[in-house]
Amino acid sequence: MTDPELMNLVNRRGPEATKTIDAFFKMNDERKSLQSSLDEKRAERNAANKKMASSDKASDEFTSARNSLKELSSTIKSGESKLTEMEDGMRGLHLQIPNAPHESCPDGNDESANQQLRVWGEKPVLDFEPKAHWDLGEALGVLDFEAGAKLAGARFTVLRGMGSKLNRALLQWMLDEHGKAEYQEIWPPALVLRDMLVGSGQLPKFEDDAFKTDSEQEHFLIPTSEVALVNLHREEIIDPGVLPIRYAAYTPCFRAEAGSYGKDTRGLIRQHQFDKVELVHFAEPATSFDELEKLVAAAEGILQKLNLHYRVMNLAVGDLGFTSRKTYDLEVWLPGQNAYREISSCSNCGDFQARRAKIRYRPEKGAKPKFVHTLNGSGLAIGRTVVAILEQNQQKDGSVLIPEVLQPYVGAKKIEARSS
Repeated sequence: MTDPELMNLVNRRGPEATKTIDAFFKMNDERKSLQSSLDEKRAERNAANKKMASSDKASDEFTSARNSLKELSSTIKSGESKLTEMEDGMRGLHLQIPNAPHESCPDGNDESANQQLRVWGEKPVLDFEPKAHWDLGEALGVLDFEAGAKLAGARFTVLRGMGSKLNRALLQWMLDEHGKAEYQEIWPPALVLRDMLVGSGQLPKFEDDAFKTDSEQEHFLIPTSEVALVNLHREEIIDPGVLPIRYAAYTPCFRAEAGSYGKDTRGLIRQHQFDKVELVHFAEPATSFDELEKLVAAAEGILQKLNLHYRVMNLAVGDLGFTSRKTYDLEVWLPGQNAYREISSCSNCGDFQARRAKIRYRPEKGAKPKFVHTLNGSGLAIGRTVVAILEQNQQKDGSVLIPEVLQPYVGAKKIEARSS
């Protein structure tokens, strides 16, 4: 892809991205100008050194040349310091430039421009007024928002009894299902170093949304296991014939939700701590969009086996994540809220993360290494799946049916309504 083509694609991101790109190229022009000036001054210094070497050290000519050389060296040192500052500034700006959207992403400033691609299943027909999961969960005694707030503050929840069992059953069942599909299961750390989040693209842009330690070796609580999984191959060259690589991992995830501004503050939709099974693929560029379809199919398969009605959306440019070239969102139907809500976001990041984390592959023995393409998606978000089960499977008597595939894990067919 040529520079003008790349610029055109990235500029689709909007004025903020354009401003950052313009600042980057302006600084690059200034850097080139300074670099050229320094090269000239270094050549001048070399010539002066040669001239001094052949001059009489007792002559006025030598003294004058020596003084001029000191002044020139001081100018060069100052310029080199400024050049280092400019290069650091350029690196900082470069890290704030988002990925270029794929041509197939619809233009648009926000989610209203997203394209619905398909719908699976039917909306459940309920002959009663459905409850939102926060009311339903509290009535069943499985979601305790008050206890969560007491222990940790707002946006934390305690799961009790069958709520805890359902959560645990989902993560175990999802990992088992993805294992059948030849995903390698990984159990990564929940704390990572700063460079890991820079590599996967969460930093520096989303630092306000991160929880971090103040220890001597700064650690961050992961916002998603994508961070750890992508960086498993950081600064590596993957051998020929190994790709594609597909990982599945369960982790707790932690987000400050600094930019949510009160959105989805009730219930389990937007918590500071939540559980998720994440899928990450490493692929050759020629097959990465085939891998995206396989990734989406893996997430859809989980929803279908749970018999949860959902739709698939092709995200518009204005709704794309920072690192994504193309994203499909799976949105599950929540009758208690009369709305679809995202339960999985499946993205092809192209070589965006691979360049930041220096992840390459060798197409064949002896060939020059190339950057891999990375893909990620939820398979699924556990809390949101609990929400969908509660809302779609609620019964008139206040109970909730447990999906058939989970019954052996939970040891029950339903969450019984508590007697009044």
